[in-house]
Amino acid sequence: MQYSWDALAIFAYFAVVIGVGLASARKRGDNVREFSVGSRQLPWGAVLASIIAAELSAATFLGAPGEGYHLRNFTYVQLAIGTVIARIIVAYLFIRPFYDNNVVSIYEFLQIRFGVATRNAASAVFLVTRLLASGTRLYVAAVIVVLGYEMVHGAGATNEERLWIYACGVLVVTALTTVYTAAGGIRAVVWTDVIQAAVMGGAVIYALYSLWYGVGGWENAHKYLTGENDLKIFDTGLKLPPEPGVQEQTFANGHPILGRISVILGNEYTIWTALLGSVFTTMATHGTDQDMVQRMLTAKDRHKSRLALILSGVIDIPVNLAFGLIGILIFVFYQMHHDPGLPAKNNEVFAYFILHQLPAGARGLLIAGVLATTMGSLSTALNALATSFTQDFWEPYFARKKDQHHVVNAVRWSTVVFAVLLAAVGTITAAVVIYTPNSPRIIPIVLGIFGYTYGSLLGIFLLGLTTKTRGTERGNLIAMVCGFIAVAIWSGLPWDLINAVRGQSYDINHTIILLAQSGLLKFSGGYVQPPDWLVQIEFPWRVMFGTLTTYAVAWCFRSTSPTLGK
Repeated sequence: MQYSWDALAIFAYFAVVIGVGLASARKRGDNVREFSVGSRQLPWGAVLASIIAAELSAATFLGAPGEGYHLRNFTYVQLAIGTVIARIIVAYLFIRPFYDNNVVSIYEFLQIRFGVATRNAASAVFLVTRLLASGTRLYVAAVIVVLGYEMVHGAGATNEERLWIYACGVLVVTALTTVYTAAGGIRAVVWTDVIQAAVMGGAVIYALYSLWYGVGGWENAHKYLTGENDLKIFDTGLKLPPEPGVQEQTFANGHPILGRISVILGNEYTIWTALLGSVFTTMATHGTDQDMVQRMLTAKDRHKSRLALILSGVIDIPVNLAFGLIGILIFVFYQMHHDPGLPAKNNEVFAYFILHQLPAGARGLLIAGVLATTMGSLSTALNALATSFTQDFWEPYFARKKDQHHVVNAVRWSTVVFAVLLAAVGTITAAVVIYTPNSPRIIPIVLGIFGYTYGSLLGIFLLGLTTKTRGTERGNLIAMVCGFIAVAIWSGLPWDLINAVRGQSYDINHTIILLAQSGLLKFSGGYVQPPDWLVQIEFPWRVMFGTLTTYAVAWCFRSTSPTLGK
């Protein structure tokens, strides 16, 4: 009986969301434009709520408090400054051309501006990246299911049991979300997002109230937050934050300017990442990602779309502050109330607090909040993946003479196929985390996936939007590859892959020794590492480096027959 109120709250949430989603399906017209962008007739307030629900996945709901818990400050929130700046740029540079050209898939714009090859390459990059990033987020939602299972049974689950629970949690959430997404299209996505945003907001407010009461107010909490970097909001990044066993980083090669740049690029959350790295990342996710832009295109006109987009950025600041504060208060709470069962992984701490400290009913509300963030971002991803695949590949190559009824059915079946693929990625991610004891924090994983490829997307879009005679089909493809390679090298990806596959092979290890002698890498502590002279960048900088590289290379190719230059 102690869990009956929790079950009732979760069941009520599922019933309302699926009911609203299926009700939206009745209003669906039998054409792709209605199914994918709601005939551009949705109110801007609903679009605003949908944007917020789409970007606040379970990775944010559980991962952002994990960052606050780990860092004990608000430096993660600095990135929200850049998201506001980026949304203003997207609102006034990207949205008008999308509306003027009446696109459903935003990669249609690239075909109008450059050609079919650029459109197909950009859409393929989106499909692969979104599949990996959204699938990874699914794993995070299942964290609370696993911890709930362990709480009910009073003992920790084995690795095999945890994997099965993760898999079942991922499959159930994916299946339920797929039902209303495939049936109702973008209208179902947006209107269920409104409910999910409300549930998430209520869950966050209640969590803050419970923690505030649990630590006895700010005066008591502050006694445990006296470190040099505790409660810091802004960080210049000129020196590494102190961590156990890590000394302050010295400037590279004794050169003060290059050294400072190296340290800044090697930090995740600084004012520089907020004003530069975060701006480029948000321009990519909100300007070149079908997932996010598609709901903006459901607004009645570009002015309403701009309003929803910019306001979502403003709302992001207090939302991220709230998540950061939750993490900090959780740290204080468990300093006051020591718990030997507290998970070692930061992204599991908030879920553990929800399950073990909140009363019945309220606990169910918070679990529903986690599910709401998951289903909101998942439905968005499913609809965008299916729309992009159908519009950019299936219809042009396999259904040119098919009527709209057949095309809409293709979008539906594509939604189901992508749901299966996303569930598979989520389960594989869970397996990797379970069997890798020192797996990294979840926020860098989720945001880092975008970093390798979205710079290439953003670079080509910016070239198309800011020039009329630059860029060719061949040049764009070369530039996109160069952008990916540049980010991979600056992020240390080649050396990570060498560590993953080198094993005990004599030939491979002999080659590593030769490369180390040539200065192309170094070998320390049994691991291959990038050479000292190569600046390494953290995940918030990846999109910026990829964008600048892609844009610069593509700009070198001059179009002999320019098309659209809007």
